Amino acid sequence: MPEPLALENGRLTKRQTAQYWEDGYLFPIPVMTPTEAQALREELEQIEAQWLDNGLPLPLNTYKRINAHAVMPLAARIGSNPAILDVVEGILGPDILVYSVEFFIKEPNTRHKVSMHQDLTYWGLGAIDGLVTAWLALSPATPASGCMDFVKASHKNPILPHEDTFAEDNLLSRGQEVKVDVDPADRVPIEIHPGEISLHHGLTIHGSGPNTTDDRRIAAVVRYCTPDVKQQVGAIDYAMPARGTDTSGNFRHVTAPDGLFTPEALAVYDEIRAAQAQVMMSGTAAGKKGLYA
Repeated sequence: MPEPLALENGRLTKRQTAQYWEDGYLFPIPVMTPTEAQALREELEQIEAQWLDNGLPLPLNTYKRINAHAVMPLAARIGSNPAILDVVEGILGPDILVYSVEFFIKEPNTRHKVSMHQDLTYWGLGAIDGLVTAWLALSPATPASGCMDFVKASHKNPILPHEDTFAEDNLLSRGQEVKVDVDPADRVPIEIHPGEISLHHGLTIHGSGPNTTDDRRIAAVVRYCTPDVKQQVGAIDYAMPARGTDTSGNFRHVTAPDGLFTPEALAVYDEIRAAQAQVMMSGTAAGKKGLYA
């Protein structure tokens, strides 16, 4: 098991920050105790039990997998977690927005995978440095459970060509896969455990295999960006202020919901999803599975 990084008063050291920019990722970074992570998992699983058949307009999994912070206070709390923000500030600086929060879950002993890809391929934001993903483990993420694999220094590439597969066993919205050969020897397994995060750049090539264990592999995934990031394809984009200030006008601000799946929050969610679907699913054939449908 990799040794957790030693932070300085909860923040990245200069050496750790430099390592992130050199490799395109950094792990494992402790941000909470395993007990605190377990409590978040239990809260999530209680929500799943209570809302699975509770008459939501869309499947519960859709709300968990895209912009959960707009409808789930739990997701908004994780995105606003001060310990995570202290770490992210070492990469992005003092002004931080939450671009999205999602719960990424692989059920036990399933064949679902994530093909090798770059996050920024379809988001309409360009090949930017001002976005970082914090991947919080709520259960063990190991090679056996399908942890992420990163390709070191691959963030130094531009956005590379990708191919849509729409494969049934692929957890990505388009089943997108980067059209380059990735040598298995170049894949670094990102093993992290409850309460730890990894960070990765939006251009870092990464993917993950199936979960072969008897436990769920559960992650809370937060995409953070700086206010100067701008939507380049769609007419509008959305983000939740997390720290510092935003006077850019590049994002319509989303506020944390005051309850689970309230009518007001569901309306905002639909607005965000429609705008982002026009960007993220642009060019796909009719009848495909859609934006995390």
